[in-house]
Amino acid sequence: MNKSNVVETEETTREKVIVRTSVLGVLTNVLLAIFKAIVGLASHSIAVTLDAVNNLSDALSSVVAIIGTKLAKKAPNRKHPFGYGRIEYLSAMIVSGIVLYAGITSVVESIKKIVNPETPEYGVVSLTIVGAAVVVKIVLGGYVRKQGKRVNSGALVASGSDALFDAILSFSVLVSAIIFILTGVSLEAWVGVLISCFIIKAGVDMTIETLDDILGIRADKETARRVKSLLTSEPEVRGAYDLVLFNYGPEKNYASVHLELPDSMTVDEVDCLTRKLESKVREETGLILVAVGVYARNVRDEIIAGIRDEVFKKVLAHDWALQVHGFYLDRATKKMRFDVVLSFDVNPKDALKILYDEMTLAFPEFETHISPDFDVSD
Repeated sequence: MNKSNVVETEETTREKVIVRTSVLGVLTNVLLAIFKAIVGLASHSIAVTLDAVNNLSDALSSVVAIIGTKLAKKAPNRKHPFGYGRIEYLSAMIVSGIVLYAGITSVVESIKKIVNPETPEYGVVSLTIVGAAVVVKIVLGGYVRKQGKRVNSGALVASGSDALFDAILSFSVLVSAIIFILTGVSLEAWVGVLISCFIIKAGVDMTIETLDDILGIRADKETARRVKSLLTSEPEVRGAYDLVLFNYGPEKNYASVHLELPDSMTVDEVDCLTRKLESKVREETGLILVAVGVYARNVRDEIIAGIRDEVFKKVLAHDWALQVHGFYLDRATKKMRFDVVLSFDVNPKDALKILYDEMTLAFPEFETHISPDFDVSD
């Protein structure tokens, strides 16, 4: 089986797991919502009723997740060459909107019940249903989270965590019911407010997390270090820099990087090396290197090594200069070039002016070119 078939099989398996798990979540939440709604209306319990609304919003969220997963599976085309994977992030944004709406609606209804309270009427059957719902949610939440981690689905992991949290909320409803039966003190509406606040918080957290995925966040430290370690494992590679990761949906990750190579290598040798590294990184991490740039490193002139060390020392004396790389000096043309990774705390124009002034003062015989880079990965 070739690599493309393996990738296709993994993607198909991932889709099936997400859809199957989401369908299970939909059916379970719909059934729980129906039973809780019946109990809530029959017992005049706002807390149980809102718990049913919460289950219904969970079911609707799972439906949206299924649709998003199906659409994201569409094959790449001329207009969208990187595929439709980011649709999953848009579907997650819709889910967060649903959760927020459910939470806001619930808190409004709870406040109404605080102002105009109704006395709940609990029975053995209603309490049994609420208690069973707690157990079902715990089992469902654990299963969904496990499946989400297995196929690297943030939506499933979040859904599983939400289900486990729902179990806690349902348990609080059960406790308030028992307190009412034993003491006559009704905490219904207040528990409803508590549930609503947690639903709203969940919606806000989901929105922030999804926005991070859409906007793009800093590369995971461990992933960045692993990729650079793989690249520098080849003896010809003197350094790997400017690693940038691009995400086009779950399991669709691309990257670009600059490699520092001896200036004695031929183009043919560089071509063979980069192809080898592209295959190695893809097999080990799943990342696709779509661009590999090259920095030439002086290996034929030992005098340049001393100049290089002096340049590094002067540049790194500034706390906003995080790294220097890509240094190359051509003594014949008297041209020197290097890149500097700048902190986000400094204005690039100000930093470059300082560095150019220092290089001109220290090395007046050389024409210096400095390229600013930014701290995008570890």
